[in-house]
Amino acid sequence: MTVYIYFLLLLAEALVLLGVAVYGFGLIFSSLKGAPYVPTSKKQLEKIFKNISLKKDDVFVELGSGDGRLVRYAITKYKVQGIGIEINPLLVWWSQLLAKRDGSIRKVQFIRKNIFDYSLTKVDYLYIFLMPELIQKLLPKFKKELKKGVIIISHGFKIIGFEKKLIHTEPDKTFSTYYYKI
Repeated sequence: MTVYIYFLLLLAEALVLLGVAVYGFGLIFSSLKGAPYVPTSKKQLEKIFKNISLKKDDVFVELGSGDGRLVRYAITKYKVQGIGIEINPLLVWWSQLLAKRDGSIRKVQFIRKNIFDYSLTKVDYLYIFLMPELIQKLLPKFKKELKKGVIIISHGFKIIGFEKKLIHTEPDKTFSTYYYKI
């Protein structure tokens, strides 16, 4: 019996270590691809959405969707079409698992893809929480693919070069949010 318990404890420890290693690898992977995974708090999430007028069937896309909480919130509260684009396969899997758990899986898509390879032509609202260097690299894509009237919500960092398109700033101690209209 003692050997059996020892074996179970050893197995549990190995699983915990594997989980920590996989999680750590996921964080490093996301950081190397341009933006670390930083979850947005529920309080920040509610502040972000109070400044936009999502309508049923709008297309809400988040580039670098992490665990998908913004997309899931948008589809649940506003009945929009939600799409999360994330390069990290672990975060895509986690997003899908959370969407299954909360029942939003039928209304949302989580796509494992490089954000530069996803077409933005059908987007109505675009949410980004990306590093400034990555945002600057995305500017040509925004200018080429986003249709007139699209709202870009940039959490954390201003979009340099879009100053004339800025329509609102939601100040915050941690990360302010900037709203731009194309």
